[in-house]
Amino acid sequence: MNSDYIKIFTETNIIVRGLQKQLEDKGIHNIIKDKFESARLGGYGEQNASVELHVLNKDLEAVKPLLNAYKAKIDE
Repeated sequence: MNSDYIKIFTETNIIVRGLQKQLEDKGIHNIIKDKFESARLGGYGEQNASVELHVLNKDLEAVKPLLNAYKAKIDE
C-alpha cells in the first residue's frame, strides 16, 4: 500500500463500509484493505474484525471529527 495512506479504522466489513460511505459523501478518498476476505480466499483464518480503512495523510485532520462521531455512534 502506498505510504501516502494511513490506517484510521479497523472493524468488521459492514461497520467499515458505513464509515467509508460517510467519507465518500464528503469527497474524501479512501481505501479498504480486507484481510478477512484475503485470508478466506487464501484458505487461511483471520479475525472477522480485520477490515481496515485507510485515508490519505493529507486528509487526516478533516477525517478526525467524522471518525470520532462515527465511533461514538456505533458505541451507543
